[in-house]
Amino acid sequence: MPMEELCKNPIKAHAVKMTFLVVVLAAAAALMGEVEGRKVRILEDNGIEYGAISCRAHTASITEFGGVGDGETSNTKAFQAAVERLSQYAGDGGAQLYVPAGRWLTGSFNLTSHFTLFLHQDAVLLASQDLNEWPVVEPLPSYGHGRDTSGGRYISLIFGTNLTDVVITGNNGTIDGQGDRWWQLFHQNKLKYTRPYLIEIMYSSNVQISNLTLLNSPAWNVHPVYSSNVLIQGITIIAPVRSPNTDGINPDSCTNVRIEDCYIISGDDCVAVKSGWDEYGIRFGWPTKQLVIRRLTCVSPTSAVIALGSEMSGGIEDVRAEDIVAVDSESGVRIKTGIGRGGYVKDIYVRRMTMHTMKWAFWMTGDYGSHADENYDPHALPVIQGINYRDMVVENATMAARLEGISGDTFTGICISNVTISLAAKAKKQPWTCTDVEGITSNVTPPPCSLLPDQGAEKITTCRFPEDNIPIDAVELKKCSYQFSHA
Repeated sequence: MPMEELCKNPIKAHAVKMTFLVVVLAAAAALMGEVEGRKVRILEDNGIEYGAISCRAHTASITEFGGVGDGETSNTKAFQAAVERLSQYAGDGGAQLYVPAGRWLTGSFNLTSHFTLFLHQDAVLLASQDLNEWPVVEPLPSYGHGRDTSGGRYISLIFGTNLTDVVITGNNGTIDGQGDRWWQLFHQNKLKYTRPYLIEIMYSSNVQISNLTLLNSPAWNVHPVYSSNVLIQGITIIAPVRSPNTDGINPDSCTNVRIEDCYIISGDDCVAVKSGWDEYGIRFGWPTKQLVIRRLTCVSPTSAVIALGSEMSGGIEDVRAEDIVAVDSESGVRIKTGIGRGGYVKDIYVRRMTMHTMKWAFWMTGDYGSHADENYDPHALPVIQGINYRDMVVENATMAARLEGISGDTFTGICISNVTISLAAKAKKQPWTCTDVEGITSNVTPPPCSLLPDQGAEKITTCRFPEDNIPIDAVELKKCSYQFSHA
């Protein structure tokens, strides 16, 4: 997709140039093949070989179910019929649905267990513009309300619930949400229900989403929720940088998640870690924990590279992020919360992050609004503690950090070490603003605020980063080979 199409809503010229640099960096990283199992190899006679958590004993093409890849014919019934038919093999080695080259217009369809959806490199799933092909479902129980409206929500394009062993992958095939109509409805306040996401997997385990390009989602792109053992790998996500709420990857009330080797241009946070909204999230009580984010490249001029919250009422803990590149983004790491959220954000570890052209390197917000309704508990205060940032270089930042806790509810245990922040020519006169926070710093420039005292040359501190692995790190992909007669 031409860069001018990605940037219909203007970005400063120097930031566009940096975006091209990031593309080059991302391509170079892909060529390095840091995750060997992700590579897709084209075999003779319409064959492919790729890495997956499970290989399948049975395979079929969408064309066998009446699919037509002309970009105009609706394939919703074909996808639904294919999944239903292939579900019979769940107890017999599982099944794979192959989507060959073509433009496959479709509404929402549900996946099944022990199932793989594979997109050819020249396959494009086009999200239908017909609202009748988007069923409406209830709000998430940990949210109580839809995000756009108080009622239900349109089901996601690719959806699954109560599943195990599910793979959504391809040879960098494309899913295009055709979100412009949805964005217009949102801006015009004409939505009856909350906009759909591109991929949402609920109450599921052993999930792989990999080697795909996601374009123009109506709202969030990838949303694993109430799930465990989730691998998200080699995903490219692109949306106009002013498109509303087009978050990249949002792990939500999930355990044991690995996100790596992803490249995201977004109108919102590139990765947003969540766990429920106000009293609904507190009551549901399902935290996000054991999350690792590696080798992420992000461009998000209006939002964060990694956000924690704001819907964090079920708790967020043990998040590990490393080897992150950010360009022309509002903030590197942002914690978003407020009175009424409750919950906690604790044991957060970020290291080896490179940022260029930022508003803030670090941002903590204790007065974030956006409540589900007026029934939130004003005495439900969040606990923010054990926040560790280390080994970072930031260039061309407007401010170093804006760290704002809550009066009477101080954010504690903040540690920042070995961080060099170079300020922009027109930077704010005061590089750090800090209220209601406590912590320490070591070898940080420019000098931090007094609430984060430097430990001095004689007490150089390295903020903690766990050396052990979480269970998802032990997952190794199997080599799966298939031949297709309908390629």
